[in-house]
Amino acid sequence: MERTLCTVRFIYVSAVAILLVSSLRPSGGKAFRPLKHQLTWAQTYSGELIDLKMLQCKRVVNEALSTVDFVAPDDRVVFRTCEREQSRVVFQMGTSDAERALAVARLVENDVAGIDVNMGCPKEYSTKGGMGAALLSDPDKIEKILSTLVKGTQRPVTCKIRILPSVKILHLKLEDTLSLVKRIERTGIAAIAVHGRKREERPQHPVSCEAIKAVAETLSIPVIANGGSHDHIQGYLDIEDFRQATAASSVMVARAAMWNPSIFLKEGPRPLEEVMQKYIRYAVQYDNHYTNTKYCLCQMLREHLESPQGRLLHAAQSSQEICEAFGLGAFYEETTRELDARRGKLLARSPEEVEEPAEDTSGIIKMAVKFDRRAYSPQITPKMCLLEWCRREKLAQPVYETVQRPLDRLFCSVVTVAEQKYQSTLWDKSKKLAEQAAAIVCLRSQGLPEGRLREEGPSLHKRKREAPDQDTGDPRAQEPVLPGELCKKPFLALASGKESPLEGW
Repeated sequence: MERTLCTVRFIYVSAVAILLVSSLRPSGGKAFRPLKHQLTWAQTYSGELIDLKMLQCKRVVNEALSTVDFVAPDDRVVFRTCEREQSRVVFQMGTSDAERALAVARLVENDVAGIDVNMGCPKEYSTKGGMGAALLSDPDKIEKILSTLVKGTQRPVTCKIRILPSVKILHLKLEDTLSLVKRIERTGIAAIAVHGRKREERPQHPVSCEAIKAVAETLSIPVIANGGSHDHIQGYLDIEDFRQATAASSVMVARAAMWNPSIFLKEGPRPLEEVMQKYIRYAVQYDNHYTNTKYCLCQMLREHLESPQGRLLHAAQSSQEICEAFGLGAFYEETTRELDARRGKLLARSPEEVEEPAEDTSGIIKMAVKFDRRAYSPQITPKMCLLEWCRREKLAQPVYETVQRPLDRLFCSVVTVAEQKYQSTLWDKSKKLAEQAAAIVCLRSQGLPEGRLREEGPSLHKRKREAPDQDTGDPRAQEPVLPGELCKKPFLALASGKESPLEGW
């Protein structure tokens, strides 16, 4: 049997991977056609993205990264994809309203291969808004959402459910579940994924292959089996075994793929160190936020988190520190230089898109500096030093004016102190970092201490500490993964054949 060589999608990697190793291909517009149990094609579902958040987003073409970004008003990238995966990634949303769902589908449909509604997520962040598994108790709403999407979007529509509470596995009493999936099928969706557990069950509970099989034997549309990572899927061949045990058309793999994405290599998984190195390289190349990269690496390390490398990872507070922990410091430096050069060329090509500070820059004192958190005392920042100095000198407090450049969404700040303006010529990833750089220019031009390690200077009054290491203003940053939000963001995309970055492993 021909098996799929899959690659890892590292754009916006998240806590929970939703991977589809599929025997389905688009056929007839809104329908998928099963290919007789051959695992010869692969797709990826993004993590669950909430409709209300997506509706606030603006679609932005990121030329520097060659990606398409959906950017929230606070400049956070909520969803990022690229042309290479356009035919493979399925956008999964959390929704409880048909019209909102359709609006989101129309926003993203030209950049994805399909639209999915998550009706199986048991997490509180999803169910408390009537989304996820909460929808299972409202079949009328399910029917309205799916019917609206099928009629209103040009992409295939799928959904994912769990087994309803009435199921009694020993006696295969599945009337409620089978009644629901028949109703779902009549909406015209292309496929349905079935997680073989009930809403209240977790990975430690056994997955019911019998329940998934009953659904597969009832419906004429493809059924995607899900939930086998803990009990059934430890290697590549187990994927097909799980498919056969459930009589499904294909298999959705989550945690097993998150632990080691090379599970999709037919010759067997690669050493974890090799996988993590490749993952980090993609995370840096696609400007993944370090909190997300760090979380996923922790999931890969699992029982080795207390190892020397695990402790280094735990202490890392930036992408650069993560790279250094894995011996990729030189790669990080080289890649960031290449990205900066690429952005510079784009800006030179499109000078009309460059937004500079509105003031006359002839009177601004400038230096090429950046704020590197590691070079400063944990309790002190340049902004704090500058504010304290102004107070001692009985000057008005510093005034920061920050602008963002539309093309690459980087920031530049000008600080005014005693009617003199100061600015770093280097643009930064967040408003906070740009302001710190401007403060450094002012302090250095005055010969004042700026809070660097081993730097002697006047003591500061105890004040609420700023947290530059959190970099919460990063316009391209993915939000840190919080408890209860583990299936909100995309993890992997799969590809087959010669395109695979896993080729040569």
